[in-house]
Formats: sequence, C-alpha cells, structure tokens
Amino acid sequence: AVAVPAYPPDPMRLERTLPRLRAIIQDARASVVLTTSGILGLSDFVFEQAPDFRALHWMATDELPEGGERDWVAPEGLGAESLAFLQYTSGSTGTPKGVMLTHGNLLHNLSLIHGAFGARADSVGVIWLPPYHDMGLIGGILEPLYGGFPVTLMSPMAFLKRPMAWLEAVSRFGGTISGGPNFAFDLCVRKSTPEQRRALDLSRWEVAFCGAEPIRPETLERFVEAFGPSGFRREAFYPCYGLAEGTLIVSGGEKSAPPVSVTISGEGLERHRAEEVGAAEPGARTLVGCGQTLAEQRIAIVDPETLERRGPGEVGEVWVSGPSVAQGYWGREEATLETFQARIAREDGGPYLRTGDLGFLRPEGELYVTGRRKDLIILRGRNHYPQDLEATVEG
Repeated sequence: AVAVPAYPPDPMRLERTLPRLRAIIQDARASVVLTTSGILGLSDFVFEQAPDFRALHWMATDELPEGGERDWVAPEGLGAESLAFLQYTSGSTGTPKGVMLTHGNLLHNLSLIHGAFGARADSVGVIWLPPYHDMGLIGGILEPLYGGFPVTLMSPMAFLKRPMAWLEAVSRFGGTISGGPNFAFDLCVRKSTPEQRRALDLSRWEVAFCGAEPIRPETLERFVEAFGPSGFRREAFYPCYGLAEGTLIVSGGEKSAPPVSVTISGEGLERHRAEEVGAAEPGARTLVGCGQTLAEQRIAIVDPETLERRGPGEVGEVWVSGPSVAQGYWGREEATLETFQARIAREDGGPYLRTGDLGFLRPEGELYVTGRRKDLIILRGRNHYPQDLEATVEG
C-alpha cells in the first residue's frame, strides 16, 4: 500500500474540489480512503455528487478499535528506495501529478530541515498548514516526529477565518518553529488590532519560515513593525525555497540571521539579467533571498532553451540535484524523463530536476527566485512577471 495525502471534499465548493480529488483517486488507483468520522458523515452527500466514490472502501481512523496495532507486521523488503507516499502537485496549470517520494528522499529532507531550523528536543512547533500540502505534512507534522519535539496543530480554516488565532497559539504554547506563505504574514498584519498585538508574547519564536510563494520584502517589514513590540525578532524570519519534486526544502538561510535582499533593475530583469541598482531607480525591484543550497544538494541556473549553465547574476531556470529529489511522477514516464533527468549541456554530472522556476545566484551562492517560467508574459521581446504586475496594481 502507498499513502496518498489528499484534502477532503469541501461541501461548499464541490464543483472545484471534487474534480481534483477524483483526478487524484483515478491517477493513484486508490482503493481505500482513510478519513475521520466527521468527514465520513458527509459521505452520503458526497456520493450523490460523485457516485463513483462508493466503490472505494472508506474507513474512519478515529473509530478503529484499540489493540489493532498489535497485529501489524512490518512489510518485507522495506528500505530507502521504497515508495513512502505520493505527493500530488497543486495542479493549478493542469492535472495534478503524483510525485513519488521514497523513504530515503523523506529522511534526507527531514535531516536538512532539522539542521537548517536548528531543531532541538525543547523546540515547539505550531502549524496551521494543511497536512495534504508538502509544507504542512513534511515540515509541520513529520519534522516534529523526526526531531522528537511537540507540535500544536490547528485547522487551516481556523487560520483563514481568524488569522490571529495562529499567532495567539504561538504565544500561548511558546512556539519556536512556525511559518507559512507570504500571504499568511500579511493577513496577520491586516487582520489584527493594536490591543490584540499587545496581548502576544512572540519572544520565543526562533524560526518563522516563509516560502511556497514569492516573498515580498514589504511583507517582512510590515510584520516586524507590527509585531516587534510583541517580541518578534527580524532574525527569526527564515525565507526558504522548495517544491514537492524536491520533497520539500531546497535552500535556506542561516538560522538567526536577518533576511537578505537585493535591489535589481526591472529593465535588466526583462532581459534575464540581475543588475544591482539603487532602490530609488525607476522600475527597481527588491527581491528577498531564499538562502543557499543545503548539504548534499546542488543548485544550477540553466538557460531553459540552450540547457547551458548561466553565471552569477544571470537569470535562468533553477535546476536541483541531490538525495532529496523525488523519483519522478507516478505513471508518467515522459514527464518524468523531461523533468527529472535533465543534463546541463557540455557538462558531466546530474541528472537534475527542472523546477520550472526562474531565478539567479549571487556570487556568494544566495538564491533569488524571480518567478515561474510558465507564468512569464512576453511582450515585444521583454519578459514580464505576473507578481510585478500585481504589485503595480496593488500600489
């Protein structure tokens, strides 16, 4: 049996959530569904919309009789190369693909996270991220298990309904490791009052990891300004870069060091060049660094067309190699070959994972991600990033 993390169907958004869940079930060829009694109670309603789901064997794990674990027998031949689970991609630009993660991939990446975060037995995790997403499952649940420290879990919906519930949990339980995407920190600033902030104690927060989407420097500044009086330290921010195909983390900074940034020419970026300029320069864009490659991992910046390595300050596709890189996509040999078996022109070594992300390396090895290659808008020979257009509209 192979585990497949998947989110439950949302009764309020079945027209959106059911097709994705069905695609995952069909692609993984699932036969058993493990869920909770609360979700299982909605099964009749779901079956009306998706009668094909009736063919699956549904089990509520919180209603299983005690003592069954005594009959469990470890599978024979289980090793580092054995498949641990399928991590399905977001599918925002197509059908979700199952990333094949082995136990070796998982343990290697957990060791990277453990070292990067400086986790200890007295660390305390606080996680609201969904467990069907790699950041929530691996970084939020499996990492505390790996490191042997406690974690407080809260529902993603509880966070979205009241973002301050997250920071209140960090304060109440003395959280030392917690985080989320850029938008989460922004929401906390926008949805909090001075009175709520004064009631917090965030002084024990050591690692506020931030990733999964573009990290805006103004978001970090606003959060520090709003919650600095609550004990939050700028040095706690931990910008990082990762993706499901790399298990989770690929690069990260030095713990307890403030985030680094660079301001580059917007015009130069349109020509795939990262040319440093002053902040007052028209069209200048400030990027937050995502740290340097972690142990036994390699990052290369490659021209996606010629497959030639690009030098420091040159923008190209981010390629990754190392023990955390997954084995490929479940049942998709062609996509696996194209994405996971890339080679740099006229160089030995590899294979590399093509991430589909664009970015550049600074001479010291700091990675800066500029956007998704598929999202790039090309007008009159110039490259425009959607997040830049969004920031312009917001401004």
